Amino acid sequence: MSLEKDILCGPCLFDDVTKDAGRWCTNCEEGLCRECENVHRKGKTTRNHKVITIEDYRKIEHVSISQICEQHGENLQWFCKSHDEVLCVVCVPSKHKTCSDVIPISANSAKSGQSSALNDLEETIEGTLRNVQQCIKNRESATKEIEKQELEVRTIVLDTRTKINVHLDKLEENLLNELRSTSRTCKSKYKNNLEKLKSTEEMLTKLREQSIHIKQFSSDIQVFLGTRHINKQILDEIKTIKTELGVSKDYALDVSFHSLIEKLSNEVDDFGKILVSESSTKLDFRDPKIDQAQMEINIPTSRNISDFKLQLIKSFQMTKTHYHDKLNVSDCVILPNGHLMIANDTNDKLLIEYSDTGKLIRDIRVSGPPYAIDVIDRDRIVVTYGASSYLEIMNNNYVNVDNKISLHKSCWGVSHADMKLYVAQGDCIQVLDLSGRQLKTIKTASESVSRIYLSNEKIVYSDWDSNIVHCCHLNGNEFWHFEHDSINFPRDITADCYNNVFVVSHDSENLTTVQHDGKNSKTLLTTSDGLRLPRTAYYDKGNRTLVICNDGGKVLLFKVV
Repeated sequence: MSLEKDILCGPCLFDDVTKDAGRWCTNCEEGLCRECENVHRKGKTTRNHKVITIEDYRKIEHVSISQICEQHGENLQWFCKSHDEVLCVVCVPSKHKTCSDVIPISANSAKSGQSSALNDLEETIEGTLRNVQQCIKNRESATKEIEKQELEVRTIVLDTRTKINVHLDKLEENLLNELRSTSRTCKSKYKNNLEKLKSTEEMLTKLREQSIHIKQFSSDIQVFLGTRHINKQILDEIKTIKTELGVSKDYALDVSFHSLIEKLSNEVDDFGKILVSESSTKLDFRDPKIDQAQMEINIPTSRNISDFKLQLIKSFQMTKTHYHDKLNVSDCVILPNGHLMIANDTNDKLLIEYSDTGKLIRDIRVSGPPYAIDVIDRDRIVVTYGASSYLEIMNNNYVNVDNKISLHKSCWGVSHADMKLYVAQGDCIQVLDLSGRQLKTIKTASESVSRIYLSNEKIVYSDWDSNIVHCCHLNGNEFWHFEHDSINFPRDITADCYNNVFVVSHDSENLTTVQHDGKNSKTLLTTSDGLRLPRTAYYDKGNRTLVICNDGGKVLLFKVV
C-alpha cells in the first residue's frame, strides 16, 4: 500500500479549496488540477512552463535541488563565471560587485536540458561507476587470490608436517592458527575496501538515476542547479575513493620454515612463520571528465570538424599464431577495460583480444567466422556472423554465449543503444531487444548497408556500393546523406559525442570526418599516416580514442584532440 502524500492543486488551495492535482508545474513548483492546468496553459507568463504528470513528478520529488540562497534566503537568479558561483540579489552587490561577468541564470539555462553538461554528468557517473565496479572486481579477485594462497600454504605446511616427528603436532597447530589469523586479517582489510566501494557504487547508481530523472522531468533551472550539485557530490566521492585506494594494500601469503626443522626436531620452538608481503595496489582509477560550469557559452553542444586533430598513440602488427594463421580483420571495438577486441572473419572462428599496448591477451573461440561486434556493457558484447544470419550475446568475460538470436536475413553491422540492438541487413535495419524479440524493421535508403552506428538517437549507416553515408532518425526518416570523392568504398563508420561521423574508406585509403549536419567533411588520415586498405574504425567517447585496423592486421590508435 502506497504511503505517498497526496499532491494537491496549488491554485485551488490558495482559494481554500482542497483538490487533488493531476499534473505538476516544474517552474511554479506546485500541483495543478485539470481546470487550473487549462488556465495555466493559457496564461501569457506560464504557457511555456514545463508541466509533467504527477507520476513523473514522483520520480524527482525527493531529488534535492535548492533554488534558494543558503546565506540570504533569496531566489538564486545570477551566476558569476569568474568565481563559478550561483548568486541571489543580495550576493551580487555584497560579494561580486566588481565582477564583470555576472549573468542571469534564466538567460543561460534555457537549453541546459539539452546541453552537453548534463550528458557529461551522465558520462561522469557512468565512468566513475565503471571505475568503482572495476575496483570491486579487483578486490574480490584479490580476496580469492588470498584464499588460493592460503590453500597453497596449507598444502605446503601439511606436506612438510608428514616428514617430521609427532612431537611437532603442537607447533604445527600454532602455525596453522597463525595462518588462519593472518589470512583473516588480510581478508578483513579487503572486506573493508569492498564495503566502502560497494557503498560508493550504490550512491553512484542513485545519482545516475537522479541525473536521468532530472534531465527528463526537471525545469531548466533545476537541471542547472541539480547538475552542479551532483557534480560536487561526484568530485567529493572521487576524492574519497582515491584517498581510500591510496592507502589500500595487496597482500600475499607465504611460509618460511625453520632452517633446522628436519634435523633438530626436538630443539625447534616453532613450526614456521607466515609471511605477508605488501605491495601498492594496482587499481587504476581513471578520473572521469567533470565539467565545472554549465553555461551555454562555455560548453559547446557541437564541435566543428575543422578543429579536429589526431595524435598517434600506438601502432602494432597483429601476430599470427597456430590458433589463427590467417588474418581477415572485419571489426574492432575498445572494451571497457581499455583492451581491443578484434573480429577475425576466417574459418578459425576467433575473436582476438589485445591490450592497448599491442600485447596479445587471448584468442576466444566462437561459433562461426565473426563479422561485427559491439559493446553492450562491461560484461557483455554482441557478435554477428554475416551470411550465417544469426548473432550472439556473449557474457562472463566474453566466453559464454548468453543468447543466440537467429534472423531470416544476413546479419552484418551491429550497434547497441538503450538496451536495443540495431542490425544492418543490406536493405533494412532490424531492431531487437536483448532477448531477441524483433521490435521493428527500419527501411533504409540503400540496399547495400553493411555498417551501422547509433549516436545520440541518430542512426548513421554507410552504403559501400554507392559510396554514400546516410544519417536518419530512429524511425527511419533521413536527416541527411553525404557523398564525396574522398569516400570510396566506406568500409566502416563511427561517431563522436557530437554526432560528427568518422568514415574509413578501404579503396581511397583514408579517414574522412563528416560534420554532424552532413554539410562539410575533412580528410583526417591518408596513406602517409599509415592507412593501408583500412577495414575498421571505432571511437571510444570516454577516452576520445580512435582505433583503425588495416587489411593485414596493422592496428593504429589515435587520440582525437
